[in-house]
Amino acid sequence: MDRNQTRGNGNSRGRGGGRGGYGGTQDRPKKEAILDLAKYKDKQIRVKFAGGREVVGTLKGHDQLMNLVLDDVQEYLRDPEDGQVTEQTRQLGLIVVRGVNLVLISPIDGSEEIPNPFAPPPDM
Repeated sequence: MDRNQTRGNGNSRGRGGGRGGYGGTQDRPKKEAILDLAKYKDKQIRVKFAGGREVVGTLKGHDQLMNLVLDDVQEYLRDPEDGQVTEQTRQLGLIVVRGVNLVLISPIDGSEEIPNPFAPPPDM
């Protein structure tokens, strides 16, 4: 078959409009951020990572990929025997956190620990 011949439906060019069939003449709607971190700037936040580490620090900056810049950071150390986070800390200072490692971001102000409502009651 030479270059000028076509296969199938006789259409020599793909009419899909490029990536995903989107025409490109219309503007794509702007994606909204799921979480607006701007309101937490210069405030203390707790960050939990995929590996289980936890830190508390002051949010100095962020981007669309949820990369964070934290200052005055303290890491809460884990108990080597059971892996639970303890009250023991170590000072880290200024850090940059990659967004792909984040599991949880929580403001320090206005949050408090509550009992687990799904835990079975303690034996009497």
